[in-house]
Amino acid sequence: QVQLVESGGGLVQPGGSLRLSCVVSGFNLDTVAWFRQAPEKGHEGVSCIDGTDDKIYYRDSVKGRFHMSRDAAKVTAYLEMNALTPEDTAVYFCATSKRLRDWCPSILYAPSLFNLLDYRGQGTQVTVSS
Repeated sequence: QVQLVESGGGLVQPGGSLRLSCVVSGFNLDTVAWFRQAPEKGHEGVSCIDGTDDKIYYRDSVKGRFHMSRDAAKVTAYLEMNALTPEDTAVYFCATSKRLRDWCPSILYAPSLFNLLDYRGQGTQVTVSS
């Protein structure tokens, strides 16, 4: 059984930083994506790693502030988030699928594809507030 578990969320002041982790069991994070869902909004792609060439992609609103990575064993992915703003408040999910290689990075702006990914975590809450 494949399982993804996110952690690292919390309450942070504007301008602060958080580091999220995503651990997988029963699969690998060759290609992996981070998504988020703000209150009363749909899913939004944040970042993804394309396992074909290990290139990392970011949506425009987080470029220069967020940094995605994964370990060499491809069982843990990270999302380092800096200069956080209230607009970053959301539940953050990691997800993967054999099909994600074909969808990274286009999935960052095609949130409807999120529901087609085979494996997703339960999410971790990030709240940016003073």
